[in-house]
Amino acid sequence: MELVVGAIVDGKVTGIMKFGAFVALPNGKSGLVHISEIAHTYVNEVGEHLREGQEVKVKVIGIDEAGRINLSIKKATEPPAPDAAQKRRPQQPAQRYASPQYQRQPADPSFEDKLKQFMQDSDSRISGSKIYSDRRSSRRGGRRNNYD
Repeated sequence: MELVVGAIVDGKVTGIMKFGAFVALPNGKSGLVHISEIAHTYVNEVGEHLREGQEVKVKVIGIDEAGRINLSIKKATEPPAPDAAQKRRPQQPAQRYASPQYQRQPADPSFEDKLKQFMQDSDSRISGSKIYSDRRSSRRGGRRNNYD
């Protein structure tokens, strides 16, 4: 059986490394499943998902000029259906978005509302910069101008 890119075959895990797993294929060749191609979720340790001697279904995703075969387990299987807990949206916004600045605004605010919001933002920025400049000038304690 000739291996071609896109073929899905059964294989057996023969070795586990930090970066992936080696899989023996039916034609006597072997290929590598990179750690990023093992599962649809994040894989921290290959040994948590695979063990030596385990039968796996793999998809051939590449064959380079040197004859090395790149395999994928996650492309050979369907992605898991999201469970109901992941589909539901949280009832309350996250804590960091609870401040008024992140609250949802009306769809089409009037000019007066926009002006009011602008003035509030401007005042808060100006007051913040005054505090910063006051702190900064107080650090220069020893320097005074001799213009008096």
